[in-house]
Amino acid sequence: MRLVLLGAPGSGKGTQAVRLKEHLQVPHISTGDLLRAEVAAGSALGLQAKEIMARGDLVSDEILLGMLEDRLSRPDTNDGFILDGYPRNLAQADALGKLLARIGQPMDHALQLEVDTEKLVARLAGRAQAEGRADDNPESVRNRLRIYDEQTAPVIDYYRQHGMLKVVDGEGSMDEVFTRIVEAIATGVDVG
Repeated sequence: MRLVLLGAPGSGKGTQAVRLKEHLQVPHISTGDLLRAEVAAGSALGLQAKEIMARGDLVSDEILLGMLEDRLSRPDTNDGFILDGYPRNLAQADALGKLLARIGQPMDHALQLEVDTEKLVARLAGRAQAEGRADDNPESVRNRLRIYDEQTAPVIDYYRQHGMLKVVDGEGSMDEVFTRIVEAIATGVDVG
């Protein structure tokens, strides 16, 4: 099973990805973790990324895609994978689709966890308080959510147009959301 998890910050993607990894027995690939690992390993792409980040710039889509291609070529992805944090924009979605077609691992589903904006603000505020993060005040959270919506709306439409998007209600207990995700994967329909 090859999945992309989509959802705003605080929607529960990371939490559910860990559970899905165990359930599906496939690796969970977070582009943030992948990037940090490549930099720490001192790979050619990691060194390029480190230099770019040291300048305060964003790592290019080309470098991220190269890291993903390398990661997806490993044997543990033969039965599938869960992507978290990528794609974040339409260009990345298109490039990922081409990469997966080239390596013979087409995407099965893109799962979008939908959570009401005010509930996301409350979740992130609680997380910020628990983790001592000052940057998660309600105003900055709403701004991050607005930017997320602007950037990912085309990605959501992309997967919808390709018949891969499954929308899952991301509100409720972790178990309730997980059950909905598993149902969406099994039935191929949205679960609210």
